[in-house]
Amino acid sequence: MQEGAKASDGDVILFLHADTTLPDGFADQVRRAIEDPAVAGGAFALRFDQPSFAMRLVEWGVRVRLAVAALPYGDQAIFLRRSLLESMGGVPQAVIMEDLDLVKRIKQAGRIALLSASVTTSARRYREYGVFRTMARNALALVAWKLGFDRERVAVWCRR
Repeated sequence: MQEGAKASDGDVILFLHADTTLPDGFADQVRRAIEDPAVAGGAFALRFDQPSFAMRLVEWGVRVRLAVAALPYGDQAIFLRRSLLESMGGVPQAVIMEDLDLVKRIKQAGRIALLSASVTTSARRYREYGVFRTMARNALALVAWKLGFDRERVAVWCRR
Protein backbone atom coordinates (compact mmCIF):
# COMPACT_ATOMS: atom_id res chain seq x y z
CA MET A 1 0.00 0.00 0.00
CA GLN A 2 2.81 2.40 0.91
CA GLU A 3 4.62 1.84 -2.39
CA GLY A 4 1.42 2.45 -4.33
CA ALA A 5 0.82 5.69 -2.45
CA LYS A 6 4.37 6.84 -3.19
CA ALA A 7 3.93 6.07 -6.90
CA SER A 8 0.69 8.05 -7.18
CA ASP A 9 0.38 11.78 -7.67
CA GLY A 10 -3.25 12.69 -6.96
CA ASP A 11 -4.65 14.74 -4.08
CA VAL A 12 -6.80 11.77 -3.08
CA ILE A 13 -5.46 8.23 -2.78
CA LEU A 14 -7.72 5.21 -3.20
CA PHE A 15 -6.39 1.78 -2.30
CA LEU A 16 -7.84 -0.94 -4.53
CA HIS A 17 -7.30 -4.67 -4.16
CA ALA A 18 -6.40 -6.50 -7.36
CA ASP A 19 -9.54 -8.65 -7.14
CA THR A 20 -11.93 -5.72 -6.55
CA THR A 21 -13.70 -3.55 -9.12
CA LEU A 22 -15.00 -0.05 -8.56
CA PRO A 23 -18.59 1.00 -9.30
CA ASP A 24 -19.47 3.28 -12.19
CA GLY A 25 -19.04 6.92 -11.24
CA PHE A 26 -16.72 6.10 -8.35
CA ALA A 27 -14.50 9.16 -8.90
CA ASP A 28 -17.41 11.60 -8.57
CA GLN A 29 -18.61 9.81 -5.45
CA VAL A 30 -15.18 10.01 -3.84
CA ARG A 31 -14.81 13.64 -4.87
CA ARG A 32 -18.20 14.57 -3.37
CA ALA A 33 -17.40 12.78 -0.12
CA ILE A 34 -13.97 14.34 0.27
CA GLU A 35 -15.32 17.86 -0.41
CA ASP A 36 -16.77 17.80 3.10
CA PRO A 37 -14.01 19.18 5.35
CA ALA A 38 -15.17 16.92 8.20
CA VAL A 39 -14.49 13.83 6.08
CA ALA A 40 -10.95 12.52 6.44
CA GLY A 41 -11.45 9.50 4.20
CA GLY A 42 -13.89 6.79 3.34
CA ALA A 43 -14.75 3.52 1.68
CA PHE A 44 -17.43 1.85 -0.39
CA ALA A 45 -20.05 -0.73 0.49
CA LEU A 46 -19.13 -4.30 -0.41
CA ARG A 47 -20.59 -6.93 -2.73
CA PHE A 48 -19.11 -10.24 -3.75
CA ASP A 49 -18.96 -11.59 -7.26
CA GLN A 50 -20.72 -14.78 -6.20
CA PRO A 51 -24.48 -14.34 -5.73
CA SER A 52 -25.15 -17.00 -3.11
CA PHE A 53 -27.09 -16.88 0.13
CA ALA A 54 -23.91 -17.43 2.14
CA MET A 55 -22.10 -14.54 0.45
CA ARG A 56 -25.12 -12.27 0.96
CA LEU A 57 -24.89 -13.19 4.64
CA VAL A 58 -21.24 -12.09 4.66
CA GLU A 59 -22.26 -8.80 2.98
CA TRP A 60 -24.90 -8.31 5.67
CA GLY A 61 -22.22 -8.85 8.33
CA VAL A 62 -20.05 -6.21 6.68
CA ARG A 63 -22.97 -3.76 6.74
CA VAL A 64 -23.45 -4.45 10.47
CA ARG A 65 -19.70 -3.91 11.13
CA LEU A 66 -19.86 -0.61 9.26
CA ALA A 67 -23.00 0.53 11.09
CA VAL A 68 -21.65 -0.41 14.52
CA ALA A 69 -17.95 0.41 14.22
CA ALA A 70 -17.51 2.37 10.95
CA LEU A 71 -14.61 0.02 10.25
CA PRO A 72 -14.19 -0.77 6.55
CA TYR A 73 -11.62 -3.31 5.40
CA GLY A 74 -9.14 -2.88 2.58
CA ASP A 75 -11.31 -4.69 0.05
CA GLN A 76 -13.77 -1.79 0.29
CA ALA A 77 -11.49 0.62 -1.62
CA ILE A 78 -10.39 2.85 1.25
CA PHE A 79 -9.62 6.43 0.21
CA LEU A 80 -8.19 9.52 1.90
CA ARG A 81 -6.54 12.83 1.19
CA ARG A 82 -2.85 12.59 0.29
CA SER A 83 -2.08 15.41 2.75
CA LEU A 84 -3.57 13.36 5.58
CA LEU A 85 -1.65 10.24 4.58
CA GLU A 86 1.60 12.22 4.48
CA SER A 87 0.88 13.90 7.83
CA MET A 88 0.43 10.49 9.45
CA GLY A 89 3.73 9.26 8.03
CA GLY A 90 2.29 7.07 5.29
CA VAL A 91 0.57 3.72 5.43
CA PRO A 92 1.19 1.90 8.71
CA GLN A 93 3.53 -1.01 8.06
CA ALA A 94 2.39 -4.37 9.39
CA VAL A 95 2.50 -7.94 8.17
CA ILE A 96 -1.31 -8.10 8.31
CA MET A 97 -4.24 -5.77 8.94
CA GLU A 98 -2.46 -2.57 7.94
CA ASP A 99 -5.76 -1.54 6.37
CA LEU A 100 -7.38 -1.45 9.81
CA ASP A 101 -4.46 0.54 11.20
CA LEU A 102 -4.94 3.02 8.36
CA VAL A 103 -8.70 3.30 9.01
CA LYS A 104 -8.06 3.85 12.72
CA ARG A 105 -5.72 6.74 11.90
CA ILE A 106 -8.16 8.20 9.38
CA LYS A 107 -10.89 8.12 12.05
CA GLN A 108 -8.60 9.98 14.45
CA ALA A 109 -8.34 12.77 11.87
CA GLY A 110 -12.04 13.06 11.01
CA ARG A 111 -15.12 11.28 9.80
CA ILE A 112 -15.11 8.17 7.59
CA ALA A 113 -17.54 8.54 4.68
CA LEU A 114 -19.21 5.20 4.03
CA LEU A 115 -20.46 5.41 0.47
CA SER A 116 -23.64 3.58 -0.52
CA ALA A 117 -22.27 2.41 -3.87
CA SER A 118 -20.65 -1.02 -3.75
CA VAL A 119 -17.33 -2.27 -4.96
CA THR A 120 -17.41 -5.87 -6.17
CA THR A 121 -14.76 -8.20 -4.85
CA SER A 122 -13.87 -11.81 -5.42
CA ALA A 123 -15.36 -14.48 -3.20
CA ARG A 124 -12.37 -16.71 -4.02
CA ARG A 125 -11.09 -17.03 -0.44
CA TYR A 126 -14.55 -17.86 0.81
CA ARG A 127 -14.95 -20.53 -1.89
CA GLU A 128 -11.46 -21.88 -1.22
CA TYR A 129 -11.58 -22.05 2.58
CA GLY A 130 -15.33 -22.17 3.22
CA VAL A 131 -17.63 -19.28 3.99
CA PHE A 132 -18.15 -19.85 7.69
CA ARG A 133 -14.53 -20.83 8.32
CA THR A 134 -13.38 -17.63 6.59
CA MET A 135 -15.91 -15.53 8.52
CA ALA A 136 -14.70 -17.06 11.80
CA ARG A 137 -11.05 -16.51 10.88
CA ASN A 138 -11.73 -12.87 9.96
CA ALA A 139 -13.65 -12.32 13.20
CA LEU A 140 -10.81 -13.86 15.23
CA ALA A 141 -8.27 -11.68 13.44
CA LEU A 142 -10.37 -8.56 14.13
CA VAL A 143 -10.59 -9.38 17.84
CA ALA A 144 -6.84 -10.05 17.93
CA TRP A 145 -6.21 -6.69 16.23
CA LYS A 146 -8.48 -4.89 18.70
CA LEU A 147 -6.65 -6.55 21.61
CA GLY A 148 -3.24 -5.67 20.19
CA PHE A 149 -1.98 -9.23 19.59
CA ASP A 150 1.33 -9.74 17.81
CA ARG A 151 0.74 -9.39 14.04
CA GLU A 152 3.14 -12.17 13.12
CA ARG A 153 1.12 -14.55 15.26
CA VAL A 154 -2.17 -13.32 13.78
CA ALA A 155 -0.77 -13.80 10.27
CA VAL A 156 0.12 -17.41 11.12
CA TRP A 157 -3.40 -17.99 12.48
CA CYS A 158 -4.81 -16.56 9.27
CA ARG A 159 -2.29 -18.50 7.14
CA ARG A 160 -1.02 -15.42 5.33
